[in-house]
Amino acid sequence: MFYYLLKYVLLGPWLRLAFRPRIEGLEHVPASGAAIVAGNHLSFSDHFLMPAILKRRITFLAKAEYFTGPGVKGRLTAFFFRGAGQIPVDRSGKEAGRAAIREGLGVLGRGELLGVYPEGTRSHDGRLYKGKVGVAVMALRAGVPVVPCAMIGTFEAQPPGRVVPRIRPVTIRFGRPLDFSRYAGMEEEKAVLRAVTDEIMYAVMALSGQEYADEYAAVVKERQAAGRRGRERGFRGRR
Repeated sequence: MFYYLLKYVLLGPWLRLAFRPRIEGLEHVPASGAAIVAGNHLSFSDHFLMPAILKRRITFLAKAEYFTGPGVKGRLTAFFFRGAGQIPVDRSGKEAGRAAIREGLGVLGRGELLGVYPEGTRSHDGRLYKGKVGVAVMALRAGVPVVPCAMIGTFEAQPPGRVVPRIRPVTIRFGRPLDFSRYAGMEEEKAVLRAVTDEIMYAVMALSGQEYADEYAAVVKERQAAGRRGRERGFRGRR
């Protein structure tokens, strides 16, 4: 109930006013039945924009940190994410990936839409990064189509670190559903999972026009953070 209150009363109208989203290819999202919507991830606003414009309810797998933040801001964020039907997923430890897949398959098993960001984290520089294979595992196990989606302009509206988004138009573009039934029963084969994931990411790239980086975003972020820490230690050492 609260999902639809957010969508039609509390949040949806404000998002439409602020971003004036241009929607392309909405007819590619199945009107019923289970499907995965796999998109790029450029902004914190992405979590709310897509549910606001889709005709069907969609459930996203979201990092658990969004549900456990400190203070008033943390509680408010958790409130909105739960209200928007997001599922917290712990991304730490060996069990994290399997837990995310179990949660996603549960959503698909109920015949619902599942939203996935294959990159695993927001892009810090606007590029499209290598996808993780969990999306392929779920698509093959559940036997469902994957609808590629591109968020365009949300990085400029709310880049990392910006709390209040800029008022500017964005585009949300959906591509034709991808059918991977030819790989049925092959979800344990690493080469197949990589091929399926890469096909999904190529479709997203074709829709978004982003530059592609053949690395995991989280790895690049950690490498850059390590470099900053090293420079800071060197600066302190010279003082």
